[in-house]
Amino acid sequence: MLVYSASPSPRLDYILNFLSCYFHHTFCHTSNVDEFKNAEEARINYSAAPVTKNELWIKPNSLLFEKGIKEINPQTFQHANGYVALTISPPDKEFDLFASMFYLLSRYEEYLPHEKDQYGRFAHENSLAYRKRFLHLPLINIWLEDLRQSLLVLYPELPLAKRPFTFIPTYDIDIAWSYIHKEALIHIGGIVKSINKRDISSVIERLKVITGFQKDPFDVYDWLAQLHRDHKLNSIYFFHVGVSRNNYDKNISVQNVHLRELIKNTSISNKVGLHPSWQSGDDPSLLSKEKNSLEKITGKDISTSRQHYIRMTLPETYRALIDAGISEDYSMGYGSINGFRASIAAPFYWYDLETEKTTTLKIYPFCFMDANSFFEQKNTPEEGLKGIIKFYDLVKRWGGTFICIWHNSFLGSDDLYKGWKDIYRQFIENHNRHAGNKPMS
Repeated sequence: MLVYSASPSPRLDYILNFLSCYFHHTFCHTSNVDEFKNAEEARINYSAAPVTKNELWIKPNSLLFEKGIKEINPQTFQHANGYVALTISPPDKEFDLFASMFYLLSRYEEYLPHEKDQYGRFAHENSLAYRKRFLHLPLINIWLEDLRQSLLVLYPELPLAKRPFTFIPTYDIDIAWSYIHKEALIHIGGIVKSINKRDISSVIERLKVITGFQKDPFDVYDWLAQLHRDHKLNSIYFFHVGVSRNNYDKNISVQNVHLRELIKNTSISNKVGLHPSWQSGDDPSLLSKEKNSLEKITGKDISTSRQHYIRMTLPETYRALIDAGISEDYSMGYGSINGFRASIAAPFYWYDLETEKTTTLKIYPFCFMDANSFFEQKNTPEEGLKGIIKFYDLVKRWGGTFICIWHNSFLGSDDLYKGWKDIYRQFIENHNRHAGNKPMS
């Protein structure tokens, strides 16, 4: 696929590389108009006026040929083909597909002045997708399927297949166990706290668990392992291995032999990633220490991460991850609402707007997290099931990668999360039926 523009730019190169990865088909740039006119392959003209009769013409906005960050205010409109489209320079209603994708993928709006939420994060209410009501859509996937269809009309022999659907279940292990394997002082403090709240049932449950008469309510690891075997799932576990505790970092010490054994055993059959502590967001040097701890336990290189509490700030967080040796991050989503933060359900490389460079960090966006459904959107388990299936079906329809986040706490026997384990099992069984897999006996 040959793409013509009057001049090159790093931002245009980024978009063409993204398209090449997305479609598994090379998109090459040329600024030579004669080369473009004489080319025999499929052609996209990204310039101010048509060049040939047999081309797909996209009229460009200036965004991909600029440097730096400026205040811009894109607007939405209904495209003739039935989907939401952006205009980067209103009131014009020109849909520059390349510039619109760049705006959303680069997270341009997150570099502009904005209010932060209670955790210091970019609040989803600031986003164009939330304000214009397309947060629930993998909009870029929809645009790219339309692009593919348009190209096939012009070039029927073009080997441009629809992107296949994939599913990646992921788990955040913030607190490995509710009661067991913890120090005596933690139990004493927990009992006193429960008594002050007149929550005697929690005291009884704690005592039953630590004396071996009842299974820990957060211990779901054998159940998950069996679920994965039955339904042939490849999953990723993100472990919190922070060096000290605070209000946000509550996992037991990484020196605890039981936690180390859990991580080691999990890494045998699953991919394991780092769940950076809250404190590492204030002290980036902790990232490398936590990553090294996880590597020593697993005996494997750790190159994957997801931020605890989805605590991330651009560009600082992603630069810190790159410096620590992380090459894949699964934090692109909101910790306050379910939906598509970057308006896409497919991996892409992070573009650093301040340096105007494509980086080595590959971003894997998620669109559903159990905690968002439960705490933020106040869903019942049944409503949560409808929500996750809705997102799943959307991603499958448009050809993308569906990534969801679950916590071991939601999948155990804690009364607070009653019913969520059942709906997760139902969701996995629903996926298995759609995927055509047969449960293993």
